[in-house]
Amino acid sequence: MFEKEYIPWSDQLSVGLQEIDEQHKILITLINRLFNEAILKRADKALLSSILDELIQYTFVHFAVEESLFRIFDYPDTETHQAHHDLLKQEVVNFKKKFDNGMPIDVELMSFLKKWITQHIMLDDKKYTPFFLGKGFKAKWTKQQSWMGKIWNSLKS
Repeated sequence: MFEKEYIPWSDQLSVGLQEIDEQHKILITLINRLFNEAILKRADKALLSSILDELIQYTFVHFAVEESLFRIFDYPDTETHQAHHDLLKQEVVNFKKKFDNGMPIDVELMSFLKKWITQHIMLDDKKYTPFFLGKGFKAKWTKQQSWMGKIWNSLKS
């Protein structure tokens, strides 16, 4: 069976900061993988639980990176943005508990994840780009892979 890009990456989703874009791509890849395994392939609960755990863990790591940048650069909208992160973290933890108690991963959950990631990037995350660039954050890397990608991939090995 083919793999479907439930959420295709596009320039519209780019915040213009390569490090953050690469992290967002990993989140989208995990959501796409969850969609393919849960909706298209109807994979077993153990595999879905594993993907869901990885998505939750990476979301927490990504938010920690963003929030660290907020503190380092003294981002003025930190409280509001962090409140959005806290809300999503609580929602995904609650969903995981429901999943562990027998609730299936369905189209409704996938729609929620798709709507959340796209709206959060486009409405919240894009707001900090001009601020970070103005503080000297580099839009592009000088090296090949993000430090976060290297760490995440080494943890999965």
